Amino acid sequence: MGGPSAEREVSLSSGKPCAAALRSLNRYEVVEVDAGPDLASVLLSEKPDAVLNCLHGRWGEDGCVQGILEWLHIPYSHSGVLASALAMDKQRTKEVYRVAGLPVVGSIIVPAADVKADHVMPPPYVVKPNNEGSSVGVYLVHDAANGPPQLGEEMPDMVMVEAFAPGRELTTTVMGTRPLGVTDILTDGWYDYDAKYKPGGSRHVIPADVPTEITELCLDYAVRAHNALGCRGVSRTDYRWDESKGAAGLILLETNTQPGMTPTSLTPEQATAAGISFAELCAWMVEDASCNR
Repeated sequence: MGGPSAEREVSLSSGKPCAAALRSLNRYEVVEVDAGPDLASVLLSEKPDAVLNCLHGRWGEDGCVQGILEWLHIPYSHSGVLASALAMDKQRTKEVYRVAGLPVVGSIIVPAADVKADHVMPPPYVVKPNNEGSSVGVYLVHDAANGPPQLGEEMPDMVMVEAFAPGRELTTTVMGTRPLGVTDILTDGWYDYDAKYKPGGSRHVIPADVPTEITELCLDYAVRAHNALGCRGVSRTDYRWDESKGAAGLILLETNTQPGMTPTSLTPEQATAAGISFAELCAWMVEDASCNR
């Protein structure tokens, strides 16, 4: 857990309750590791039977740490090197979705300098890093915007710009081959970093109060996205649904190969709603750990 990415604090908030839950089962000897430059030597010293990977963001869920664990022949939770790298790259994820027949909105990768100079597509649109999560560095440019967004220094040189998808925010977790349910995420505004992780930042309704057709589509799309990207273990796919368009208004945003496990996270809530306790979910991920995939 932890690590050097922009999502370090989220990762720590995921790792600590997972460690506590596993200890509560009295079946595991749990060692908490704050991943740093000496990670490989720490793992060689500890010689774990399995790693529950609670790292978020770059290096932790983009195939990097997965490569280290493969090299050391240590079984680990969640997706392997290729699926992790694919899912972390939002533009390539969309390309995989399209080949699998899954609906997405149009997007382009352009220099941040171009985005700051002029509108690179008609508003409304969203600007985001191509390889970050947790709504880190996301800019929403409204219809009435007087000019292009003035991106902060935290943004990379190349960014993704995608057409804004209006509607409700829905999400579905896949556990192995099983979709757990559909959550409707309600906020007062944009579902940003604070809305995701601060208490009271958002309200989660599970099961989502949506037509049966939309529920079934969400469950189906999540499994198809999971399989198309080559994920294993637990993943979570996020959607936008424009009610005015019915089934045609449901589009995929992205797939998280390592969903958050914080006190406000969506995946543990969906597991609980499906009759799986937090500790059982953590144990399942440990027992599902593998490598060479």
